[in-house]
Amino acid sequence: MSDFTTDTALDPVRLLGEIAEIGGDAARGAWVARNLQAQGLEPHTDELGNVWAGHGSTLLVAHIDTVLTPTPLRRETNRWYGPAVGDNSSGVAVLMALAAELVPLGCTVAFSVGEEGLGNLRGARQLVRHLQPQQMVAVDGYLPGVVSRSAGSHRMRARLIGPGGHAWGDRGAPSPVPALGHALAQMYALERSSNTSLNVGRLWGGEAINAIPQEVGFELDLRATDASELGRMVVQVREILMEAARRFSLRMEIDVLGERPAGMTATQAMLEAAHRALLEIGLEAQFTTGSTDASAGVEVGIPAITLSVYQGGGAHTPEEWVEPDSLRLGLRALRSFVRQLLQT
Repeated sequence: MSDFTTDTALDPVRLLGEIAEIGGDAARGAWVARNLQAQGLEPHTDELGNVWAGHGSTLLVAHIDTVLTPTPLRRETNRWYGPAVGDNSSGVAVLMALAAELVPLGCTVAFSVGEEGLGNLRGARQLVRHLQPQQMVAVDGYLPGVVSRSAGSHRMRARLIGPGGHAWGDRGAPSPVPALGHALAQMYALERSSNTSLNVGRLWGGEAINAIPQEVGFELDLRATDASELGRMVVQVREILMEAARRFSLRMEIDVLGERPAGMTATQAMLEAAHRALLEIGLEAQFTTGSTDASAGVEVGIPAITLSVYQGGGAHTPEEWVEPDSLRLGLRALRSFVRQLLQT
């Protein structure tokens, strides 16, 4: 086993300057495959668009999909600005920079799709099913964060449907609008702990100012650190919606858009290695709860954790930024973390 004393890594800042300006999963995946091949590695791609190299039992993964479409970067002296320059172009750049070192040591280096939005971890879940790793590390997030516990989530789309009609001529017809307002007020008034979140992220409905809407709907994101608490919230929300539909004589349709597990499988060795690796670059690890590709490992019960590798802010906005030099610190931390993990 290598002792990592020889620095054969590529420069992650140079790599970031390339990947951060490429939009679309297919184009970003093609960039990943070319760069793996350029390092003498054999890239593999599946039907979803995941790309990986190696067949080791330790899976390291950085997601290539983005919330906003990347655009040309605005490069200032100590900061680079652009949508997705951090999340997760920087994670991709750091993992790619270390790929040629990690694969010979028994690691699989992977670049996933479907982590953001309604992706429902489809890429990471397929990688875990297909590759069957013994442990998993997601490379994602702002230094010095370490996501050691997975926040569970349940996402749904609900539609309340009535007959519609003319605002005056059919003024006695049931409208889904007050039903929606009633349901939303009740949902937001639910008693729940501080370890949960409830967010209606999208609302729609109606055709014209003088027409009773035939349909209104919303998309809801529920999260909790405890699986049983998340389950209770889901039941309560469904009961509220069913009651609103009955009360206002409407039809209701609910679609589940995605679910992510709650729980923790990170081992004590992982936690200690992350703490030491970040100390080596002068940072104190901040252990948090979140939802990343590592949740796919938590779901099947293998040790899984997420290590951050860059400093920045403004994720999921057009003005997201990173400090490019911080990627070199992140590379050092990731290298040290993996070295410790493989020696335990």
